Amino acid sequence: MRIRRRSFGDFVKAFFAFVALAVLLVGVPGALATQIGWPLPDGVPSFDWLQQEITVHTFLNILTVIVWLAWAQFTACVLVEMKAALSGVGVPGRVPGAGPSQLLARQLVAALLLVGATAASFTPGLSQLGNSYDANQKPTVAAAQATPGLFAQQQEQASGAAAALAEQASHAAAHADAGGSTAKQGDTKYYRIQPPEGRHHDSLWEIAQRHLGDGRRYKEIFELNKDRVQPDGSKLSEASLIRPGWIMEMPGDARGGDLVEMPDEAPNVSPDVQQQIGDYAQTGDHAQGGGGSGAQSGGGSGAQGGGHEHAGGGATQVSVPDQQRPAHDTGHQQATAVGAESDSSFGLPEALLTAPLLAAGLLGALGRRRRQALWQSAFGAVGGRRGMEPPTPSGDAQDVQDALLVGADPEGVRLLDRSLRGLAASLAEESRPLPVVYAAWLSNGDLHLQLAQPAGKPPAPWQQGQDQTFWMLSRTDAERHEDVDTAAPYPGLVSLGTMDDSRLLLNLEAVPGIVSLSGREADRAAVFASVAAELATNGWSDRMTITLVGFGEDLTPLAPNRIRHLEDVEALVETMEAETRQRRGALGAAGHDSVLTGRTGPAQHTRWAPHLVLLAAQPSAEDAVTLAELAADASRLGIGYLVGTETGDLPGAAWEMEITGEGKLLAPLLGLELDAQLLPVAQQRAVVELFVEADPERESDGPATTPPFLVDISEQGRPAVYARLVGPYEIIGLDTPDGERSALLHEALALLLLHREGVHPRVLSSALWPRGVTDDVRSALLDRLRIWLGTDPDGTPRLGRDASGRLTLAKTVVSDLDVLRSLYHEATQGKGVDSRAVRGRLLTDALVLVRGPLLADRPEGRYRWLTHEIVDAQLPLLVADTGLALCEFHMEKNRAEKAIEALQAALRTAPADERLWHELLRATHSTGDSERLTELATDLIGRSGARGLPPRTEALLDELLPTWRDAIAATG
Repeated sequence: MRIRRRSFGDFVKAFFAFVALAVLLVGVPGALATQIGWPLPDGVPSFDWLQQEITVHTFLNILTVIVWLAWAQFTACVLVEMKAALSGVGVPGRVPGAGPSQLLARQLVAALLLVGATAASFTPGLSQLGNSYDANQKPTVAAAQATPGLFAQQQEQASGAAAALAEQASHAAAHADAGGSTAKQGDTKYYRIQPPEGRHHDSLWEIAQRHLGDGRRYKEIFELNKDRVQPDGSKLSEASLIRPGWIMEMPGDARGGDLVEMPDEAPNVSPDVQQQIGDYAQTGDHAQGGGGSGAQSGGGSGAQGGGHEHAGGGATQVSVPDQQRPAHDTGHQQATAVGAESDSSFGLPEALLTAPLLAAGLLGALGRRRRQALWQSAFGAVGGRRGMEPPTPSGDAQDVQDALLVGADPEGVRLLDRSLRGLAASLAEESRPLPVVYAAWLSNGDLHLQLAQPAGKPPAPWQQGQDQTFWMLSRTDAERHEDVDTAAPYPGLVSLGTMDDSRLLLNLEAVPGIVSLSGREADRAAVFASVAAELATNGWSDRMTITLVGFGEDLTPLAPNRIRHLEDVEALVETMEAETRQRRGALGAAGHDSVLTGRTGPAQHTRWAPHLVLLAAQPSAEDAVTLAELAADASRLGIGYLVGTETGDLPGAAWEMEITGEGKLLAPLLGLELDAQLLPVAQQRAVVELFVEADPERESDGPATTPPFLVDISEQGRPAVYARLVGPYEIIGLDTPDGERSALLHEALALLLLHREGVHPRVLSSALWPRGVTDDVRSALLDRLRIWLGTDPDGTPRLGRDASGRLTLAKTVVSDLDVLRSLYHEATQGKGVDSRAVRGRLLTDALVLVRGPLLADRPEGRYRWLTHEIVDAQLPLLVADTGLALCEFHMEKNRAEKAIEALQAALRTAPADERLWHELLRATHSTGDSERLTELATDLIGRSGARGLPPRTEALLDELLPTWRDAIAATG
């Protein structure tokens, strides 16, 4: 992994920058004062002075005044840039009229500070998360090392921790003999975690880099020392959470002068520290006599007693909350638990199984797209009718759809959205602005927000985290949050990956500069596709613009209203220069400091939507500089930039990340190593295929009304098992199973009946156990279901598997929904087309099957998988079409009462279908009873509520009953 290290060239640049600053800040005023002197008059000039001749001396004085003003302006620029660089908060303020001067000051300051801090030191990093305050010890010094304004407090804490270690070391002196004996066991090396010095903090990554030659070997150090008792009584539980004074046992090949090798004499180590190391060597597997494994992997973090090695630019640490797992888990945990189930014959794309927020967004957007296509098809909004059955995916598209069903965590998305909007509403009630949030962590069901700077006490039920830059909301409190009607405060949050069972969401629109991503082109493309897909479909945003440059043109079907594609960087620069100017002017005119202040209080939901730019290919050097200048003020304007780079060296990059071929997202200067969230090209194409097939504007090759499963409706086709789903759930032909397992078996059968094309076993288990289930429990359920359903007379099991391994039901297992679809299909496209009598009988039989909504008596808390289905929208349309067809059948023979009866039966299941009401008005009008028509109009108005009658209904009433308004007014 590429880590920016200070080269000889950096020191040369820093030296010349120092010389230039010294000349400009000190040399220029010194030269003016000594060589020219004070240029202004000593006293108040008289009018005669204005009439004097302009000499060379006067001209030099005027130039001197101009130079003094330029020097003052440049000095102000240097101070502003220095303050911003050292504080690491926000973007530098703008000195009026100092464009070139401030740019020069910025470059000189950056070059000068480069040798003392890495690039991450100039921007706020992702500091520790999850370091909780203990009742008996002070917070970790490293916990808030990147927290602005708390550095003095951290130094006090470091001093306190050191004092506590010294006191504990004195108590440990009694065990010196034991320690010594352990020390003599071999040449095991130890390292003592150093207290922070300046902006540098020790991290396992840097320790591994210095002493093992590769920062990635930090995991070896972690495994050696995990869960071993440290001198202060605590334990190492997270690789990114270490404390000054802790001791680290090192691998045998560790090298470096600041290591302590026992039993060597180590003159630079105090006796107290030697005693601590001796006691520490007795912990872990060493004390248990664990043999080889203990010698190689047991360990603890430690503290080296020698001088502190100052490595400028220590990594900013990230730590994930280590809390008890609640009863309700995150979507990631759900996906992991269910995803752990395997089947030797098939599998699903792991990229979507382990991306619960992305999967939930895609699944929700796909469902909305299919419903829109269904409604437009039914109401004739596009072309010819395409039917009520969405196309059944196959191949990769079917696997991806199943992966979305298994991996999606819609409840997690709902809680995240509710929590963020609730926070915005609470702050608005207190007349407080939204704080700048750089990142969010979802950890064991809890939500942690990392702020750019302290923002005071969070509103209830939010709590302060390990320091003033973290706000935390537990899942229990989030579930009690009420839904509020307010703008989404942080729509730019997007998942990057997981770390120690915690999911990181980076707020792209808040990053003070560009986020760069390096790595192989294919790996970068998978990250960019995942980010684009989640931003386009997530559930915690209202509106946004996503500009994809140089990639992703095929992703636009995911959200045509959000995604915009540009071919090259030139078009992007032209677009963003114009938008940057427009947003800056709009914010100024509205009196807002940033887009965040425009999202609270009386802000409109449609204002200050973020614009997120994803540029996959590395820009040229000139374009990179231009983008860096645009991004300097982008966070205030709600604009975010994620830019790909081959080398990782990108001007203006605030945060640098790298994606490896193993799927790791690395940001060593931020202390991050994530399991990256990816959308590989194969899954990307399959996802797009699902959306394209569901596009309501897509031209159809022909009618697609044939149901996926047709029932033999003749007397010979009587099923062996008949389930009534339309209305209360009933099963005919099977014995009632045991009471405790009955509900689960009924639910599994209902899912299979609604998907005659087959159900993936992992989809079934995910639907029945949303929080995960083990293989043996799932297998036991399938065995019970197979035994319960039994076999056909020929010995064929009624529960089987198709060629792809999906669970299928035999044709002898039928539901009333299957019969309803088959009757309607036969009446409108089969035998009923040529026989009026057959058509009337089939439509009448179909309407008799309708007893209410789907699974009307389903128990609360079960059948949650129905939220992913569109059958609840298909069934009312199917019933309405059946009622309309039967109405037409009767009206052909002027049997208005029969037609009215059929329409009223259909309205009991589809009361919101405007077509049924229109035909009911026409059928009632045909009876010639104006009073009855007026009563129907009155009923319609009562049902419409405050919205009033739809325009087409009003127009129809005007045609059928011109006096309906007066008649209704007269009846009150």
